[in-house]
Amino acid sequence: MAGAGREHVPFHGSPRPTIGIEWEIALVDKVSRDLSNTAAAVFDSLGDLHAHDGTPQVTKELLRNTVELVTGVHDTVGEAVDDLRGTMDAVRRAADPLGVDLFCAGTHPFAQWSAQQLTRSEHYDELIERTQWWGRQMMIWGVHVHVGVSHRDKVFPILNALLLQYPHLLALSASSPMWAGSDTGYASNRTLMFQQLPTAGLPFQFENWHGFEQFVHDQFKTGVFEQLGGMHWDIRPAPKWGTIEVRVCDGVSTRAELAAMAALIHCLIVDLDRRLEEGETLPALPPWHVQENKWRAARYGLDAIVVVDDKSNERLVTDDVTDLLNRLEPTAKRLGCADELAFVAEIPERGASYQRQRKVAAAAQGDLVAVVDALVKELEQ
Repeated sequence: MAGAGREHVPFHGSPRPTIGIEWEIALVDKVSRDLSNTAAAVFDSLGDLHAHDGTPQVTKELLRNTVELVTGVHDTVGEAVDDLRGTMDAVRRAADPLGVDLFCAGTHPFAQWSAQQLTRSEHYDELIERTQWWGRQMMIWGVHVHVGVSHRDKVFPILNALLLQYPHLLALSASSPMWAGSDTGYASNRTLMFQQLPTAGLPFQFENWHGFEQFVHDQFKTGVFEQLGGMHWDIRPAPKWGTIEVRVCDGVSTRAELAAMAALIHCLIVDLDRRLEEGETLPALPPWHVQENKWRAARYGLDAIVVVDDKSNERLVTDDVTDLLNRLEPTAKRLGCADELAFVAEIPERGASYQRQRKVAAAAQGDLVAVVDALVKELEQ
């Protein structure tokens, strides 16, 4: 019977609030601007790239049009972004002779999923066998941020409280308004695409680590997944690394915005950790409000009005971001990322990526090749 047992899941706590970033990058043809299934050739040219701690700096993804840049373990956002800069330069040198440019957004504006080739591996083969059409549709890119947490008992109080800022993270990073040549009307179509996978979407709000272990037992016993990596939640514990992994953000096309989003996530988790240490009962939202906030941010982006507390009070997400940044400023100074956090406030002023893409498309009379050109240039700068 489900729930009758419990799987022991050791959490290798991090002694300090470290940060690591994973940045999914697409490969596009220099001429057609369509996606290019050339990841294998890029890897052949790159050879093995590893961080000082042995972490692979470039890894394969489900589709052969994608490479993922991975940092080592760092203490500051600035160090992590510098790490990514060096890896990006190496990938660009490998891709350029192949007639390929680098691109990042939550989705590609006009590529067709049926033209994309899959990376063959036991894990990916099993994923596609199980998910079929929806699995083949996963032509999406995101940013994942890991933050170190010292003890397993902190993980779900922090994770549950972090869900209050889910719509803020998504609205600021939203970059997938277009899909297969059409404007979807959403700021982040990627978010709603990804949640169609049976193990993806919002995390369950467990009261403690034991509840999570019972869930893992049930999933293993019923064959939903065979390893924790098969749990594709938007925010999830990463027990092997001793981190909370935030996977909310759409693909980000500039280093400045990447650093800003990483700083916001780093500060949010460290601030919640501090409040927990000081004996505070962290706030949480009912699951129905969390789900509605996710949809509102995906649909309306920076114009979303979101539920901000368990009393069902609502607020424009950008107004709440302003107060949030002010509250997190002391934490950012302690973490050495005050400048990166401050840049978050510039995203609404400059326009989020989904807004910039629509502006380019309108100026080009609907030519979506121009949108890809603009995103490639943003990533190069």
